[in-house]
Amino acid sequence: MADLHAELVAPDRVVFAGEIRSVVLPGVEGDMTVLPGHAPLVTALHPGIVFATDTDGVGRRAFVSGGLVEVTGSRVTILAERVRPVEELTSDGLDEEILHLQMERDGTRDEAIRAQFDASISRLEEFKASLGL
Repeated sequence: MADLHAELVAPDRVVFAGEIRSVVLPGVEGDMTVLPGHAPLVTALHPGIVFATDTDGVGRRAFVSGGLVEVTGSRVTILAERVRPVEELTSDGLDEEILHLQMERDGTRDEAIRAQFDASISRLEEFKASLGL
């Protein structure tokens, strides 16, 4: 099976760059799994977990607060607004992310954008509850 080259990029650094077998992404139109040969696409990401399986079959996880992803047949580039290791997630940290989204939502009158923020907020609240935080 061919592999994918993946990059997870935060504004201040490249968090990960390497070969992977697959990656699960929190897309705004639904969670998606990207495998080698995936159709090209560019889409926005909701806050959530990016889960990649490396070439040795080991899973790697990171929390992204949103961003964009570009997929080609052999490459996945994730441009994240903020990235945190899953192990560092806390109740306060997730509350901070939720507050940040609420403030951005409240700063716009565009109903479509407000709906996207509402969906992101809801996903984060569900995620926080599922972790028992």
